[in-house]
Amino acid sequence: MEFFNNHKKLFLATIGLFLLLTLLMAIIPALSSQENNAPLPGADQLNASELRGKAIYVANGCVACHTQQVRNIDMDKSWGSRPSIASDYAMNRRTDLWRNTATLMGTERTGPDLTSIGERQPSVDWQLLHLYQPRAVVKESIMPSYQWMFVYKEKPAKNEKVVNVPAEYMGGRKGKIVATRQAIDLVNYLLSRKQVKLPTGIAPKDFLYKKEAKQTVGGGGAAAPELDGASLYVANCQACHQSNGEGLPGAFPPLKGSKIVLDDNPEMMVNIIMNGYSGRQAEGFGPMPAIGTTNNLSAEEISAIMNHERTSWGNNSRKVTPDEIKKLMDAVKK
Repeated sequence: MEFFNNHKKLFLATIGLFLLLTLLMAIIPALSSQENNAPLPGADQLNASELRGKAIYVANGCVACHTQQVRNIDMDKSWGSRPSIASDYAMNRRTDLWRNTATLMGTERTGPDLTSIGERQPSVDWQLLHLYQPRAVVKESIMPSYQWMFVYKEKPAKNEKVVNVPAEYMGGRKGKIVATRQAIDLVNYLLSRKQVKLPTGIAPKDFLYKKEAKQTVGGGGAAAPELDGASLYVANCQACHQSNGEGLPGAFPPLKGSKIVLDDNPEMMVNIIMNGYSGRQAEGFGPMPAIGTTNNLSAEEISAIMNHERTSWGNNSRKVTPDEIKKLMDAVKK
């Protein structure tokens, strides 16, 4: 056929087919997605510091180990209150004409998901210490230390942000570790990561493949769920209060020997778990987030955590029941 023997016609046909497929399979779907997935009504634009922090986050390869995507499976429930949707990423724009936006969703979850890190861990002190030396707050952490974002000073200025670094990570030095603008910008970006609530009337997708609690049958055939308080403590509390319950001096208070933990009336403890607490900032301790609300913890999970804390590290207080905690959760709900 003359068409197949004419290289000019073949070349033009190939180019035309390529452009048509590009239009149908890439450009039109992308424009449609952009048109139909606007930012959620409660979403805020990043400020100047947070934008600089985002650039630092991308430049240092944080996207290689951290995701910002809550999948619709039960094991992701601790990372956000709902599964992520396309509108959560609608504010991510191209860097410029030649560079696309970074894949903030991530490709591998070596470290924890950061979709709601600003709600899960809103303490600036914790974030800066973790950035300076991750193993100071999480012993098993494999995250690299970003000490180059900090400077050592014998006498910091009053307006400089001093990081409370434990003595074992100071290398014998007696001065102070001060956060640079880069560290502060990066932390500001992390603290801006908060999952926006869906508009009224729109229900989030369900988390699938929920785990079934192990059941143990007691006398009379009654079954009760059996939750591991130690594992729940590791997942929700240990990063601040540490595995030994002693916290970190000048940053996070101890649970070992705590009057609140040992109190026979657990109402105050439940209130702190569900609503957070900032009553010890004058002592140098950062505010505690409302971890029970943020992590969607059930009465059974909270009672298991509390019983672990009330009976560990030498603590010896009575155990609480899920029914008791459920009533207190309803009472302290804001």
